[in-house]
Amino acid sequence: MQRRIASEICLLKRQHCRYNQNLYFGSERIPVLGDEGDDPLYLDVPRLPRTKSERKPYPTPMKLLIQRAKKDREARKAEPCRLLQDPPDNGLLVPELVHVAHQVYWSRQSLLSGLSKLVQAVPVQRCRCCFEVHIGHVGHEIRTCTGPKSGFRSATHVWRKGGVQDVIFFPKCFHLYDRVGKPRVGHDEKYSVPRIPALVELCIQSGLDLEKYPTRRRTKPVYSIEGRIVDFELVTDKDGLEGNLYSQNVDSVVDSNFGANIEEMTKKSFFENPCNLLDQSNDDEGKNLRDLSIRTMDSWFEMMSGAKKMMEKYNVLTCGYCPEIQVGPKGHKVRMCKASKHQSRNGLHAWQEATIDDLVGPNYVWHVRDLNGPALNNNLKRYYGKAPAVVELCVQAGAPVPDQYRSMMRLDVVPPERDEVDLVA
Repeated sequence: MQRRIASEICLLKRQHCRYNQNLYFGSERIPVLGDEGDDPLYLDVPRLPRTKSERKPYPTPMKLLIQRAKKDREARKAEPCRLLQDPPDNGLLVPELVHVAHQVYWSRQSLLSGLSKLVQAVPVQRCRCCFEVHIGHVGHEIRTCTGPKSGFRSATHVWRKGGVQDVIFFPKCFHLYDRVGKPRVGHDEKYSVPRIPALVELCIQSGLDLEKYPTRRRTKPVYSIEGRIVDFELVTDKDGLEGNLYSQNVDSVVDSNFGANIEEMTKKSFFENPCNLLDQSNDDEGKNLRDLSIRTMDSWFEMMSGAKKMMEKYNVLTCGYCPEIQVGPKGHKVRMCKASKHQSRNGLHAWQEATIDDLVGPNYVWHVRDLNGPALNNNLKRYYGKAPAVVELCVQAGAPVPDQYRSMMRLDVVPPERDEVDLVA
């Protein structure tokens, strides 16, 4: 009898839990306490860095990647020789992303210009032994140092003055002159091919032209013969495409007005961008730090949103074990990986799909509510929030807190005082 009653109670508890997790009212779901994962404005504090032997998680599930590979294999068998239609796989530009590439490039310039001035007003601390960064006059006391001999210091950080390079990090990759014809960089070419920030390389492949880093622009799509890219453009056409003058012929791929409007879009993105406004009003920036921080944060969000749009069309790969990144259809073959299991790969990288955090290092830091207050205590670290170093620096300079980072910064949590640690459960 008692066993029967106990089994019925367990069954009722299970049904009650399922009912609470799947409450519906009409066609809208009623949020349940602790179910903040569906809220787009909810962002938790980033997890601790993974161990060196652990591989990065795949942004796209492996089952979906296998299905895509099977479909591509079947398509190649059904039609061995086919003309690629969709850009940028066929070597042509995506028309709607050309203007985005110019905006992202100038937003990056504006961001770096604003950060170089904000760093002079708001102090930035950097650990001498690891990559930890802190925004404030005094470094925090949270014991998270993983540098050399950190065990002798009980994982306490050793602070020094930091700079712009500590606030935001742009990893570098190899520049590709022809992203379709020669997508890989060999090991023997590692010193002859220039390395530039991956975000700049993504902008160049999306339509940005820089004289220092030339790239090839095609006017005709390429062919795929049994999975290999073949280009049937004439030699005379190749000679005419050695530079970056692609706006005269690109209208044959899209509409006739697109090639003529590229120069106008470049000028428009140049004059409308805050970077040029910053150069014209240097006196106003020094007087109003809050306006500078707002403009810098706007440049940050514009850069990140544009980079996400370009990453949806253009492939960006990263190593699954180290921070190496490469923009292009395939990863390079330079044997320079020193991470876990690199001996089994002969120093080659384990390439996989990259995320926006791999393209632009946000460098999350602890949020400080009062710059003039005491240092953050290690015993109260579960009450502190985090934010990207750029956002934290702009907020400390006077910019309003963005809505998407309010939950991550834990502004709704009241941390106890140092003498109240033992009284908190």
